[in-house]
Amino acid sequence: MDINETIKTQLADNPIILYMKGSPQAPQCGFSAKTSQALMACGERFAFVNILDNQELREGLKVYSSWPTYPQLYINSELVGGCDIIMEMSENGELAKLVKEAAKQAEA
Repeated sequence: MDINETIKTQLADNPIILYMKGSPQAPQCGFSAKTSQALMACGERFAFVNILDNQELREGLKVYSSWPTYPQLYINSELVGGCDIIMEMSENGELAKLVKEAAKQAEA
């Protein structure tokens, strides 16, 4: 399976997925820490991928998404954005609404 197929499978299998450096419990950069904290504050389960564990994925996802930095949050296979966008959405309530809707759809 090539890297694009791997990414598509991960996105299809996980309605809320964060590609980040490290894990939510042990982030490896400040941007990943902030983003995962904002996502955890929404109170819903989400998947994550530590892009430091897979160099091919780390480079391939940048091309796939046309987004050069990490973290990258996807909801329902759509790129939502990186740290700055997620923090803004968290502050104005958009993130919680989007995450809760995706979690509800996943349960249905």
